[in-house]
Parts: sequence; C-alpha cells; structure tokens
Amino acid sequence: MSGRPPEPIAPLIPEVLSALEHASCAVLSAPTGSGKSTVLPLALLDAPFLHGRRIVMLEPRRVAAAAVAARLAENHGDELGSTVGYRMRLGRKVSGATRLEVVTEGVLARMIQHDPELSGAGLLIFDEFHERSLAADLAYVLARDVQESLRPDLRMLFMSATLDCGKVAQALGGAPVLIGQGRSFPVAVHYRPRDPRIDLAIDAAETVLDLYPRETGSMLLFLPGEAEIRRAEAYLRERLRDPDCMILPLYGKLDLSEQRRAVLPCRPPARKIVIATSIAESSLTIDGVRIVVDSGFTRISAFDPASGLTRLETVPVSQAAAEQRAGRAGRTEPGAVWRLGSEVEHLRREAMRPPEIRNADLSGLALDLAVWGVRDPASLRWLDPPPAAAWRAGRELLHRLGALDAEGLVTPHGKAMHRTGLAPRLAHMAVRAAELGQGETGYRLAALLDAADCRRFADRDLEHALRRFDRDPAFFQARKLYDTLQNRQRQTSCRENHHYSCGALLAPVMPRHLRSPV
Repeated sequence: MSGRPPEPIAPLIPEVLSALEHASCAVLSAPTGSGKSTVLPLALLDAPFLHGRRIVMLEPRRVAAAAVAARLAENHGDELGSTVGYRMRLGRKVSGATRLEVVTEGVLARMIQHDPELSGAGLLIFDEFHERSLAADLAYVLARDVQESLRPDLRMLFMSATLDCGKVAQALGGAPVLIGQGRSFPVAVHYRPRDPRIDLAIDAAETVLDLYPRETGSMLLFLPGEAEIRRAEAYLRERLRDPDCMILPLYGKLDLSEQRRAVLPCRPPARKIVIATSIAESSLTIDGVRIVVDSGFTRISAFDPASGLTRLETVPVSQAAAEQRAGRAGRTEPGAVWRLGSEVEHLRREAMRPPEIRNADLSGLALDLAVWGVRDPASLRWLDPPPAAAWRAGRELLHRLGALDAEGLVTPHGKAMHRTGLAPRLAHMAVRAAELGQGETGYRLAALLDAADCRRFADRDLEHALRRFDRDPAFFQARKLYDTLQNRQRQTSCRENHHYSCGALLAPVMPRHLRSPV
C-alpha cells in the first residue's frame, strides 16, 4: 500500500484491536470509503487474540464479496486465493494459505452447521450488517450460540455505515462501540418531480439522457429490479449515440463476470452508465461515478402467512438507503444525485428498512434451525425474533413436506432437503424426484426455478426450457447450480427413467403458483 495516503480508518485500528482484545464482540460504525472493509481486516490478521487463526468476513452480496476480496488481496500484495480468498454459493477461490476468507450470505451459516466449533477461525466480521438479511441474522444467532457454548474465545466484529449501533451493542451485552471517520466529497442533492403515469424505468432513463450531455464522469442509475433495468437499458441504447459510452446492468443474479464489468473503471474518454438495483448501495465503489439518479424504489420479498405465499413488492427506499445511494456520487470526487420525486416525499419515508426477518417466509430458517437442533427460536439470542405467525407457517410447511416429524424433530428426508441448499419447496421436489428415479430432471428443474434470471423462460414452458437447459446461455447460472446439487446429493441415485412430468413433480409443492418457488 506504499505511495497511497492512509485510509481514514487507520487511526482507529489500535482502538479496534484493543476492543477485541478485551471483549468478545465489538461494533464499528464508519462511513463508506473509510477502508473498514478493505484495510481494517488486514490490520487484524496479526492480532494477538487470533493466535494465527483465520478471519471470516461476511459480505452480503456476491459482487461485493468478490470485489472486496480482490481489493484486500491487492492491498496485501499477493494473489487472490493466497492469504485472502472468497467463498460463495457457486464459486470459491481459497487455498491452504488463506487466512482471510470473504464469504457471502448463507455460506457462513453453513460453515457453522458443518463445523460447529469453527475450527481454525478466530474472528468473524459481519460487514454491512445494517442490511440485516435473513441469512445474516441466521449466521448471527448460530455464531452467538457457538460463542456462548463452545468457543468463548471466538471474536465478532459488526460493521456498517448506517448501523443502529446502540441496539446491536445492547444485544451483545454492552459491547464497545467505535466510531470512525470517512473520506468523501460533497454531493449536491436535487429533486426531480415525476409523473406517476409514466413508467418508472423510462422516466429514470429520460433523466439520464437529460443529464448526460451536461455532466462529466460516469453515472449510476438505481432501479427496483431486473425488469426495469432491462427496459431502461434498451431505451438508453436506442437513444444515446455516444460511442464512448458503455451501458452496463448490475443486479444480483447477473453472471459474476458481467457484474465485475460494471464495477471496474473505464479509461477516458470512455464513460459508463451503470443501471443497478440496491446491490450497489453499499460495499462497492464503482470507479468514476459522480452522478447518481435514484428512482427512489426497491424490490423486496413479502410473505403472507395466511396464504403461505411470497410475493415481490416494489416499495420506496428508506431514508438511510437513499443516503447510501447518494454517497456513491462522492466516493472519488464531488458529485450530484437526482432523486425522482419531491423532497417532501423523501422526508416521509421510513428512516431505515426493517430487517428481512419481519417479512420473510421462515420455512428455510426453520429447517436450518431444526438441523441445528432448535425447535423453539426463543432459545437463541436474536436481534429481532422471528414473528410468531410466520414461524408457525414455516414449521407447518415443513411438517407437510415430511421434513419434520410429529415431535418437531428433523427427519432424514428433512436432512436430505437441507443438504441441497434450496428453499424447502424446491428441496422437497428435488429429493423426491431423485427417490423416484427422476433425479436428473428434478435437479435441473430445481436449478432452473431457483435461478431468478431463468424464471422468465421457465414459467412459460418448463419442459421446453429443460430441453434447452444444456445449450442456452441464459441458463448458465442454473447449470452451475445443477452441478452443485449433483455433488451435494452424491449418495442419491440420479437415474433417469424419462417418464416424467414437470407438473407431476411440482404439483405437490406448488399447487397454486410457479413463479415464486419459495
């Protein structure tokens, strides 16, 4: 790191070391761009309390995990996969020399389930903990359980720019709170009233077209989801004729190589317009961006315990998320943000987004905890306990699928479902298909429906999609998941009798809908 100015987090490093030396948990609040994700973990590698053990750092999103791991490796001065590596659902880059491992949602929970003592790990870092995904909350309660029962020497550090530090510190028994400084540039905030009769994606794209010739640098446009991103992308490609401009989508299910294209810098005179979901709110620095256009909306999953169905809802972003989005414009130079809507609308929004556990389908969480040996969630130390109605609905579904017995204990079938890593409905379908001699079809169908970027094909003609499974580029992620499922279920025969019906396989678990398999 020679030749670079010290990161803003540098003066706080001795305090973090001291806090973790004397306490099992600590909470750190520092602005984006401070170096808390890309500098601090390296400074902790030689901490005396680690005794040479590994650091495992949770990053909520794939693209962030890969980007943060790459920057950490660069800052350390060696190859990715050596001292610093990463592990995610469908990929890993680690070695026997790896001492700092960046992992994604769900991976940390599975690491704990497979090795309850977390052998070789001395520190868990929960980065961007304000996002409070269901997977992060699960990893949190499992890690706390391990810390209290098996590993009192295990340290945990919770980091974010917008975390409710007081609440987390209190839940951790009065853990020390450290406040860091950032390095950011001023961001001018503008509001652009919009006509609700105009499609949101087109209105946002028109804003980009209006600003593009008047501003310099690259631009970042926030939209709720993939459908809006694709509409805006097509609209801009048709109307923006600058040969030096790259228009790049960025969303969670996009192939990792395509996500990296959106994040990497471009050389002048090239400019880029990145059209992203909330994936770009935090953790990532998209080099060169100095203009942000914020549609003001995001997409979340909402679970209805009465019907047992999960649906996607488009909702206004919180004020905290809007501030995170605006901050993208001031990471490397002064910038500006244009928010669609009025300032009054912005001020009426909720301060922070509620954690996912309050609105999610909890059947997967209930299965994870059943495998862990927990029937009553009150026995664990939650930041926000699972809502009773959603918890009951999740357990009832597991009973119907045969994953839990009459006593509420996990069955062999439930353990086989859990090994797939799929949501319970799809997991049951895949395991049952294998038992019926239709394993190849069951795993392919499960992979197809799990990969959100493939659902637009699959929900129209599943059997036609399956026939194209091996050759259609759109099914690349689904094929990777299929390979993973085969590896996880090696002990189950994948014999294929070819007398299958997609409807017959899916009907027992999805009698009312196909589009939301969880």
